[in-house]
Amino acid sequence: MPSISIPSFFKTPFRPNNFNPRLLLLFVSPMASSTKVTVEYAKSGRSSCKKCDEKIAAKSVRLGLVSKHPQGFDQTKWHHLDCFPFSSDFVSSVENITGFSSLQIKDKEALEKLINKEIPTLLKASDADSDKIDRKQKGTCAPEDSEHELSKQKRLKLSATEEEPVLEIAFSTSDVRVTYKDATLLPKWRAFQTIIYLEQDDGLHASSKIAAFDFDGCLANTSVKRVGADAWALMYPSIPEKLQSLYNDGYKLVIFTNESNIERWKKSRQAAVDSKIGRLEQFIKVVGVPIQVFIACGLSKIKPEDPFRKPKTGMWNIMKKQFNSGVPIDLDESFYVGDAAGRQGDHSDADIRFAQTVCISWYA
Repeated sequence: MPSISIPSFFKTPFRPNNFNPRLLLLFVSPMASSTKVTVEYAKSGRSSCKKCDEKIAAKSVRLGLVSKHPQGFDQTKWHHLDCFPFSSDFVSSVENITGFSSLQIKDKEALEKLINKEIPTLLKASDADSDKIDRKQKGTCAPEDSEHELSKQKRLKLSATEEEPVLEIAFSTSDVRVTYKDATLLPKWRAFQTIIYLEQDDGLHASSKIAAFDFDGCLANTSVKRVGADAWALMYPSIPEKLQSLYNDGYKLVIFTNESNIERWKKSRQAAVDSKIGRLEQFIKVVGVPIQVFIACGLSKIKPEDPFRKPKTGMWNIMKKQFNSGVPIDLDESFYVGDAAGRQGDHSDADIRFAQTVCISWYA
C-alpha cells in the first residue's frame, strides 16, 4: 500500500483523564492579529450571515470580520448589523471600521448608536470574566490548562473569501432511492441525486457541534489501485479513541467524502459502491461510535459543477437542513479535518475550500 501522510490532527498524544478532546486541535496556525472590521452595502442577496445563517438582503448594511489567512489572502465573515459579534479588541469606535465613510447618514447613525451601546457592555463583561479566570487559575487551574486556553484563542478560523451563489437543493423523500443508478445499496444506505448517505447509524444524535472529516487519506489509508471492502487501514492507531472522546463530548461525527469512481465505473458500479460503503461500514465498526456519512459520487470536470462534490457544500447543506433534527449548528464550535489543502503533494485543495465556504475551522 502506498505511503500516505498522516494528518497532524491524529499525531497529538491522547490523554483521556484530564484532556478535552477539542484541545487536540490546537496545533494549527493562529489567526492573524490584524483582524479588522469592514462595512458595506451587500452587493447581492447571496451572502449569508455567519451567526444566524440567514441571507443578507442586497443593498442592506453588512458588517464583516476580515482577517489575513497564512497563505496571504483576506478572508471575510459577513454578518447582519444586529448579529455582528462586537468586541472591543478590534472595534472601539466607528473610526476603526473600514468603509464607514461611504455609508449614508442614517446608516452611519445606526451603526454608531449600536457601537456606543455594545462596547461598554462588553468591557464590563470582559472585566468580570477576567476576574473569574484569575481567581480560578490561582485556585485550581494547572499550568497545562492555562497554556491550552491561550492556544485555543489562537485557533485558525477560516471563512469564504468570495461570495458564491448558494444552490438551494429541494430534498424530498420521494426522490430517495435504495439504489444508486444500477447499483444496489446495503441496508440503511440511501441515494439522493448524486450522493449516497447512511440513513441512520444506531446511537447517532443531533448536535450543534459538528466534528466533520474526510475519509480517504484522513481517517483511512486507502489506495485508488486497490478495490474491496477490506482494502483499507486506520490512518493512525489513536483515531478510535479520539473519535470516541469527541462523541462523548457531545459532537456529532460526520464524514464527507468524494468518490467519483461510483459514477465513472459504469460497467463496475456495483463493485465501486460495495468497496466504498464496505470500507466505511468496517471503519465505523472499528472505531465503535456512530457516524453520519455522505458520499459525493459526482464527477469533478462537468458543467454545471456537481453541487455535492467538495469543495461545493451540498453535502453540508443537506446534513444541516435534513439530517440534524432542526438543531442549529454552531459554526464556532464545529470543525472539519481533511488532507486536501492545495499544498505541494496534495491531490487538490477541496478540503480547505470546503471548510472556508462553510465557515468552520479546518485542520489537517
